[in-house]
Amino acid sequence: MTATPHGSGAAPLLLGVRHHGPGSARAVRAALEAHRPRAVLVEGPPEADAVAGLAADPGLRPPVALLAHALDEPARSAFWPLAAFSPEWVALRWALEHDAVVRFIDLPAAHTLALAEPDAERSSGGDAPPPEADPPPPRPDPLAALAEAAGYDDPERWWEDVVEHRGTGSTGAAKGPYDPYAPFTAVAEAMTALREAAPASGGGAHERDALREAHMRLRLREARRTYGDGAVAVVCGAWHVPALAGAHPVTADRRLLRGLPRTRTEVTWVPWTNRRLSRAGGYGAGITSPGWYGHLFTVPDRPVERWLTKVAGMLREEDVAVSTAHVIEAVRLAETLATVRGRPLAGLTEMVDAVRAVLCEGSEVPLALVRERLIVGHDLGEVPSSAPAVPLQRDLTRLQRTLRLRPEARERAVELDLREPGGAARSRLLHRLRLLGVGWGEPATGRAGGTGTFKERWRLCWEPELSVRVAEAGVWGTTVEAAATALVESRAAEARGLPEVSALAEQCLLAGLGAALPTVMRALADRAALDTDVARLASALPALVRAARYGDVRGTDARALAEVAEGLAERVRVGLPPACAGLDADGAAALRTHLDAAHRAVALLGVPGLRERWRAMLRGVTARAGAAALLRGRCARLLLDEGGLAPEEAERLVARALSPGTPPPDAAGWLEGFLSGGGMLLAHDERLLSLVDGWLTGVSAQGFTDVLPLLRRTFAAYESGVRRTLGELVRRGAGAGGPRGPGAPHARRPGFGPGLDPRRADAVRPTLELLLRGAPDHRQPESQHEHDHDARVEVAR
Repeated sequence: MTATPHGSGAAPLLLGVRHHGPGSARAVRAALEAHRPRAVLVEGPPEADAVAGLAADPGLRPPVALLAHALDEPARSAFWPLAAFSPEWVALRWALEHDAVVRFIDLPAAHTLALAEPDAERSSGGDAPPPEADPPPPRPDPLAALAEAAGYDDPERWWEDVVEHRGTGSTGAAKGPYDPYAPFTAVAEAMTALREAAPASGGGAHERDALREAHMRLRLREARRTYGDGAVAVVCGAWHVPALAGAHPVTADRRLLRGLPRTRTEVTWVPWTNRRLSRAGGYGAGITSPGWYGHLFTVPDRPVERWLTKVAGMLREEDVAVSTAHVIEAVRLAETLATVRGRPLAGLTEMVDAVRAVLCEGSEVPLALVRERLIVGHDLGEVPSSAPAVPLQRDLTRLQRTLRLRPEARERAVELDLREPGGAARSRLLHRLRLLGVGWGEPATGRAGGTGTFKERWRLCWEPELSVRVAEAGVWGTTVEAAATALVESRAAEARGLPEVSALAEQCLLAGLGAALPTVMRALADRAALDTDVARLASALPALVRAARYGDVRGTDARALAEVAEGLAERVRVGLPPACAGLDADGAAALRTHLDAAHRAVALLGVPGLRERWRAMLRGVTARAGAAALLRGRCARLLLDEGGLAPEEAERLVARALSPGTPPPDAAGWLEGFLSGGGMLLAHDERLLSLVDGWLTGVSAQGFTDVLPLLRRTFAAYESGVRRTLGELVRRGAGAGGPRGPGAPHARRPGFGPGLDPRRADAVRPTLELLLRGAPDHRQPESQHEHDHDARVEVAR
């Protein structure tokens, strides 16, 4: 809309923009410089007026966002993101630099967040539509409609040709005198025509637009009365300009807003990222290439040459061979493509084509890097410490600075040495934040089934939504440690299952929450005493053992936890044999998982005498007639791996389980339990392979059909190389051509003796002991004899 001189008779300056459009941002700056308004009204929540002045602080660096959240429920929140090339940010900075009043005029966040509740109802003006009602037609996309009218199939390409590549900015040159208001006059006329053609419908997005525009008009009237019509400029989405320019009764606007639900809110600035500005990052901000748009907004001239030079520099840093000749040829190709396609300047499409063909030599791999780092970008905004924040956020910011863990939008890997004070402190912080639901860091490798290490590897990536998680976690305390402690104590009191409490105990030690450990220990003891389900006890044991074991690495006293874990292991040992009886296939498979986890935990616990008692229990299950065949076979395999079962005895058990008198399904189940976990046992023990091969060849056709699913599941878990080796051995004939079947004699392959060779095993014992001595927390053998036997078994295997 064309501006007129300041005065009572002049109309306010309405600047309809595209959010996050660099062309709109340049045009807004030119229009404000020409008009020099006394008051600038910006589309945004009015609660942000209190923090608008922070935009003049050098510490507030975009991309940033206004965050509004409900005080009683911080998870209910909304963002208003702004980039350096956003017209709203340019208007805000211009107003502060020129001592103009700046106000936000959109619907208050107090109403926006309250209306976002699923069960929120209007107290006047009618109820919300019922859930089963058909949704109203969505508001038409203005850019798509205008692009289609102009003969374009891509709205982004149309916008670049019409706005970004024309005008007085850095990417084009206007012919003749430039009118700074002309773009906004044309946009207002186009939006008026689109709104007149749009179907009228109540509810949904249409009703929300009506509420927002009514509030904008009321705030605009207030500014006009205070500063004069011609002294006011409005920067808002182009779609709303016709609604602000037309005549609307004040009483109608007030009636429309009367009775809206409200909630207490708080607004502040938070860092934002380029990835969240793009659709690819999951935030529908309307742009797919914030890095490219930032380039168009900031370069003074020659955007094509500067962009391709930037791409070449980035590729060179990644050791991609790119020369000056490549850049020159890419510029020529991009400009030629723009000419052929009838475009005023090479756009992002031509840039991508030129980079792919010339700089990347047709490869999509370096092009993907260009898209990630330059077209989208990894920019993360900054917020000054003077910005309002919950106490928990302030404590987190202090810890990040103290521990030198700066939040970054780009994912990066961090390795922490827990023996160093700094590494242990960073580990505690990341674990505490995970407890609070602030997923800034995720472990690079899972801890389940591990044997412990002095190092931790994390993947760190700061997302804007984490600011909401921090605000939400602020209800638990004012510091990270206090909040995590209160949360753990609350969860321990409310936990219903033993595995949940044991996991909390492990997290307490990982996060260094010694103050919460007594509460967790009491809950753990209470639930362990009352729980009689062996499966639940077994599932809770691994987490307890890991917590007891790794507590020493972090300097935490975990003796009480070790005592509970020892008692729990004894209860599992006593209750497991009866629990193995009377199970169907699914129940046996589930208990086998718990059995494996408990077996690893007992070995990790290292309690004197417990391993002998555990082995005796496994031996008892292998001979228990009522136990499930899967579990009997699994116990036999665990005993064999532990060295508690001689090879000859293992052969007898296999021969008995695969004897003709055993039903094929039971034999297959026993075999699945015995062979699961790795096929190298069969590859290195020809006697067992001959027994299995002989049993398979003797199964009837009908029996083979019944056991085939079990066998397929067993052997499918082996690696392809192991399966290929077993196939070659069977093809050559197990036993080097000797007779097959249970009880048949076996000839041996070259290189395999009748048993272990102690002399050869002793040769590598010094090296093995040196490796094991490097881990002080490694379990100690219960006797020197057992140490010698285990070493020989491991070397022989």
